[in-house]
Amino acid sequence: MTHYYFDNAATTPMSSTVVTAMSQALATDFGNASSTHYFGRLSHHLLDDSRRVIANSIHAQTDEIIFTSGGTEGDNTAILGTALTYGKNGKHIITTQIEHPAVLKTMQFLTTLGYEITYLPVNKQGLVTAQQVKAALRPDTILVSIMTGNNEIGSIEPIAKIGAVLKNHQAIFHTDAVQAYGILDIDVQQMGVDLLSISGHKLHGPKGIGFLYMNEKVNLEPFMHGGEQEHLRRAGTENIPSIIGLAQAVKDLTPVNKKAKREKLQNLKQILLTDLTASGVDFAINGPEPEQALPHVLNIWLKGVPSNLALTNLDLKGFAVSAGSACTAGSLEPSHVLIAIIGDEKAPQISESLRISFGDQNTVESVHLLAQAIAEVARDYLG
Repeated sequence: MTHYYFDNAATTPMSSTVVTAMSQALATDFGNASSTHYFGRLSHHLLDDSRRVIANSIHAQTDEIIFTSGGTEGDNTAILGTALTYGKNGKHIITTQIEHPAVLKTMQFLTTLGYEITYLPVNKQGLVTAQQVKAALRPDTILVSIMTGNNEIGSIEPIAKIGAVLKNHQAIFHTDAVQAYGILDIDVQQMGVDLLSISGHKLHGPKGIGFLYMNEKVNLEPFMHGGEQEHLRRAGTENIPSIIGLAQAVKDLTPVNKKAKREKLQNLKQILLTDLTASGVDFAINGPEPEQALPHVLNIWLKGVPSNLALTNLDLKGFAVSAGSACTAGSLEPSHVLIAIIGDEKAPQISESLRISFGDQNTVESVHLLAQAIAEVARDYLG
């Protein structure tokens, strides 16, 4: 049986260019980048080159990039680092109800240390407004953390407008751009963000590697303590092969390639929706309209069909999709994102929705087959 992967918001397969770059690095570039001999200098040169590639991709300065183990560490570093460094200026933080668990659970932890968190509600498209942020700001607000693109419904937040609101406020502005970076054009200057976290495995790079952009004007307490790596900002010997793999994935994402990718993924999404409609499937879109969302993320309410049943039967037919964030896939808890946009945790779509996320390896033919499989699952269950 052929298996088709439509869960790219959870993780993406590594591209052949990344595999080649990492294989070479694993075979030859074993030196510790902190060592002063030839092998160390070679690794340090590769580290510097990778940092430069990544900084250029978001219009940042080279020394504003900190390599991390991924999005979770990046989010934790940004949030906890800000709290530790700027807590003397206040203990109020603003975020949204639909953030990734790496943000929300870190916020919950901070409440045990005496911080007060404001969770902004979102509309049915999963959006907050700059006006909401402005209204929630207080003199003691030290951090605003709002994701760029949502991993479950694909909503794209007005980050630049929020950045403009915060321009003359003391609050540090962090955005989790893990889901958006491989799809959207990111410019930290235009966005007005101070901190931005990324994970490599969302853009056909390796797992266990990511980076945190930290504006040169921000000086956070280190989250990791030990050696003097990453300019004293993140201790631990750098993972050179993975960093090279991440940089290669970034190289592959030229502006032209990103534009072509967006168009391709948007087209695949529209084909699926057209096929489902033609098949008579009773469904509705959760969140923003397709053209207003991240092009690779589609969340649909498959009316009357329990999510767990749909997931199992689609898997048996060879199609991998999900019911929400991969980080909570093993949980019986309903999606906090769907609850936030619907406003009722007992609404049927909370337990009858699927997230389908597209990637580079998906084809028009495979999307037609997925639509056919979804229609079969719905008909078999509903009769």
